[in-house]
Amino acid sequence: MSVISVDTLSRKPLYEQLVENIRQNVLLGTLSAGEQLPSVRALAGELAINPNTIQKAYAELERMGIIYSIPGRGSFISDDIDGLAFVNRRRLLDELKRYLIECFESGLERSEIDRVVSEIWRTDIDKQNL
Repeated sequence: MSVISVDTLSRKPLYEQLVENIRQNVLLGTLSAGEQLPSVRALAGELAINPNTIQKAYAELERMGIIYSIPGRGSFISDDIDGLAFVNRRRLLDELKRYLIECFESGLERSEIDRVVSEIWRTDIDKQNL
């Protein structure tokens, strides 16, 4: 069974789910540099979705630099995983900054934000690292 999955009940487009799922698997190390992805036809059969959807997701992943294709051989995870991780960290930190500014502008006190972040870290994140 593949680590690649989609939720057919989600309102999010399937190709976007595929892109996010593969990107996350690369960042988590579940899919590693140089690893070959399933063929479009094989993955479409496994997930029971249109091959064009898989092709669209693979094209987007290639555009993002997450995968590369070799004609006649297939699609593979890019060797530049560190670059992807850096871009992902930068994006997350930018989002966090925007949320913190929005919290401040909404009148939340720093002490309350610090308390909530500490609580989340202690109850949700530390449990995942056990």
